[in-house]
Amino acid sequence: MALRRELKRATCAVTRQALSPHSSRRYAALASFPNEPTAPSVITSTVPGPVSIEASESIGSFQENRSHVLVGDYSKSIGNYLVDVDGNVLLDVYAQIASNAIGYNHPALIDLARSDEFITAAMNRPALGNFPPKIWKDLHTTGLLKVAPEGLSNLFTMMCGSCANEGAMKAAFIAYRARERKDALAFTSEDLSSCMKNAAPGSPDLSVMSFTSAFHGRLFGSLSLTRSKPIHKLDIPAFDWPAATFPKNQYPLDEHGEENAKAEAASLAEVESIITTRKQEGRPVAALIVEPIQSEGGDHHATPDFFRKLQTVLKKHGVFFIVDEVQTGFGATGKFWAYEHWDLPSPPDFLCFSKKAQAAGFFHSIDTRAAAPYRNFNTWMGDPIRSMQARTLINVIQENDLVSKTAQVGQILYDGLNGLSQISAGKGKINSLRGKGAGTFIAFDAASPAQRDGIIKGLKQRGVNAGGCGEMAVRLRPMLVFDRTHADIFLGTLEDTLKSL
Repeated sequence: MALRRELKRATCAVTRQALSPHSSRRYAALASFPNEPTAPSVITSTVPGPVSIEASESIGSFQENRSHVLVGDYSKSIGNYLVDVDGNVLLDVYAQIASNAIGYNHPALIDLARSDEFITAAMNRPALGNFPPKIWKDLHTTGLLKVAPEGLSNLFTMMCGSCANEGAMKAAFIAYRARERKDALAFTSEDLSSCMKNAAPGSPDLSVMSFTSAFHGRLFGSLSLTRSKPIHKLDIPAFDWPAATFPKNQYPLDEHGEENAKAEAASLAEVESIITTRKQEGRPVAALIVEPIQSEGGDHHATPDFFRKLQTVLKKHGVFFIVDEVQTGFGATGKFWAYEHWDLPSPPDFLCFSKKAQAAGFFHSIDTRAAAPYRNFNTWMGDPIRSMQARTLINVIQENDLVSKTAQVGQILYDGLNGLSQISAGKGKINSLRGKGAGTFIAFDAASPAQRDGIIKGLKQRGVNAGGCGEMAVRLRPMLVFDRTHADIFLGTLEDTLKSL
């Protein structure tokens, strides 16, 4: 109760400072969906309940089911609340692994799904590289291209986050070799014949660098860059691609400036050393890929200064800079793109997206577009209905100023967690709280992996669906319509859960 009183005071203070009555009205109706529950409700003795367990076992007869958390009833889920097949109503601060932007069954998306435009695209799915629909340009100039990072006017649509990262890698390799050739189409007969044997020079020994604890996907190329958990990579052949150490920073970042500066300097020195060494060995690094906040690997943060200096190192050595915003993009960090927090002097070379966009792909410049057709290509190259969803999401986000709202609510949530960490219920259980100033992209460490799992289980049993990452982290990934009242419910439920441990 002490925390709830503290949260209420903090909420009122932040609201007075940050929200005008007009801006509050703009998102209040959206954040409180018609018929959205006012609180979680758990009616089974365990979550998942018996109906969910039975449904999961049934799915297990033909498909892997051991990673199931519960079986959802999406016809009944609404706004910030996920309803399962047992009838349990859970406040969802995990949001389908950070991929639901504006809540379950949002009216704007339902209206889109009922439109003739959507039905036509869904029933006549085109092979976009060969047969794009007549609406294709307008769909993106009024949608995804409205939020293109400055300087990255080209858009390549893909099917998923891993696909987006792999497409960007292919584009980087093609652009790297084109730069070396001077004439992008000056392929030699040896180039053409050797690539059919997976041999140099047609298949060059180029690489993409990532960081320790990174997660960039589970396809073959992206999996070679993923370094978050062994179970992801075990038994899968991998490219010989290097990884530098992601800065082992302490939190809050602004309270450990000297220590973090040393950690970041060491990481940058390692990046440059790897690039230099591999160039000398005849195995150049063509691109480096990084998440603005390492998500799956444990929610690790670095300072804007680190990323600015990283870009300087990459430009010095002619290495392309790929920013993986699959999880951080579309507003969750209090900026539409997380890289905007960095204040880079020039844009990155590629920015990849998926999840909350409900579409996938990467932005880049005309300079990194392949000089010949079919070099970066597949049958579907995205999906018109997903681009329509992205356009609708962008309109809802912009018209309701949801990015600014997420920054404000994130501050309330962070302050509440910080307060909880200092009272008896949270001491020793909320450690390394991070995400200050990063919207609702917030995480903390428990004292042990078992305690972390106990927190997530306890939250679920009390009606809150949360997620973990890394070994000990509880990560919060609420939707952009997560409001002050939802923050209050979450923090109160977390307090009760921690007291029970």
